[in-house]
Amino acid sequence: MADISKGERRTGLVNGFAAYGMWGLVPLFWPLLKPAGSMEILAHRMVWSLVFVAVALVFVRRWAWAGELLRQPRRLALVTVAAAVITVNWGVYIWAVNAGHVVEASLGYFINPLVTIAMGVLLLKERLRPAQWAAVGVGFAAVVVLAVGYGQPPWISLVLAFSFATYGLVKKKVNLGGVESLAAETAIQFLPALGYLLWLVGHGESSFVNDGAGHAALLASTGIVTAVPLVCFGAAAIRVPLSTLGLLQYLAPVFQFLLGILYFHEAMPAERWAGFVLVWLALALLTWDALRTAHRTARALAAAPLPRPATPVAETPASQV
Repeated sequence: MADISKGERRTGLVNGFAAYGMWGLVPLFWPLLKPAGSMEILAHRMVWSLVFVAVALVFVRRWAWAGELLRQPRRLALVTVAAAVITVNWGVYIWAVNAGHVVEASLGYFINPLVTIAMGVLLLKERLRPAQWAAVGVGFAAVVVLAVGYGQPPWISLVLAFSFATYGLVKKKVNLGGVESLAAETAIQFLPALGYLLWLVGHGESSFVNDGAGHAALLASTGIVTAVPLVCFGAAAIRVPLSTLGLLQYLAPVFQFLLGILYFHEAMPAERWAGFVLVWLALALLTWDALRTAHRTARALAAAPLPRPATPVAETPASQV
């Protein structure tokens, strides 16, 4: 990142704010798609996302990765797992928003970093610093408090957090770019989604067909709503430090939480406030620890002595090799 100009970093920040801002405001979009049910919306999102990213890839002529992926069965299997997990994540999120659970959905993305850390310990045998252990412990206490407040475990939040954390873990192993990854995943989702939409048409239950051109256009725009924030995120990721992206990621659940309280007027009794405060405390611990570690690393690198130049060795003329 050292060779990135100030103008490039500013562009990266704008794209980062745009990406997380759009993800944070997307609860305003899903209710516009009624009377379509959550399953129909999900299927349209899969189909139109593939159409949108395929057009984008044709425009930029980036197809070489597809042939390589098809020749690597293990990576293809991981993409299939990613597609299945993100299908669960998308479906639960759309249902939650349209069923009036925006606040609980936002909680899922607040606790996602804590779940990611826990999975790193359990699956990858990663070692945590004391502050990270404290954050995970506070996060677990928050889930207990919220379970008492809701009268049951906050299953929407947990499904969203665990599915997205699993998705991130799998995507790390696949190592594909954002747009390419979305294209591969939606290609796997495409046939089942299209089959379901055709089944709805055959049974006269398709709102895409039955509710006018405006409604059909909104359903088709789910592809744009899915892909544009991802493109902005990709533009940000190559221009701003990872620590900055880590802080920006909290914008989305903050916006979702505020929408749930101020726009959708969801109830927030005292026990839910207590649970959210604990989650925010855990995230504050994580952020403080990450910033402190980054600062220490930067100071250590700055204080490290420069390596001595190697003794020059005379080049051997090519004719003597």
